[in-house]
Amino acid sequence: MEATVHTPTTTPAPDERIRELRGRIDRMDAELAALLERRALVAAEVQRLKPVGYFAGRDPRRERELVERMAEHAPRLGAERLSAIMDSVISAGLSAAQEDAERRR
Repeated sequence: MEATVHTPTTTPAPDERIRELRGRIDRMDAELAALLERRALVAAEVQRLKPVGYFAGRDPRRERELVERMAEHAPRLGAERLSAIMDSVISAGLSAAQEDAERRR
């Protein structure tokens, strides 16, 4: 009986694959940064339009609804992790908007 000869597969070496995957992550991070910037600009406009004046505060009910909707699209992260992420995103956006407003005064 003859031994079966296996030809090596053409999968990239682990280091090459890691570089490739990190490149994909870097591109996604750049897209995410651009989206966060756009989100912060829109959120600042919302704050300016609120009837009680600029920086009227946060809406916990809306934030919970936002996280629940996001969790449907990101089940691996889940609502708890997304809540922490979005808390940081919202805080950073409001802080940036407040700094912009103070510079304009």
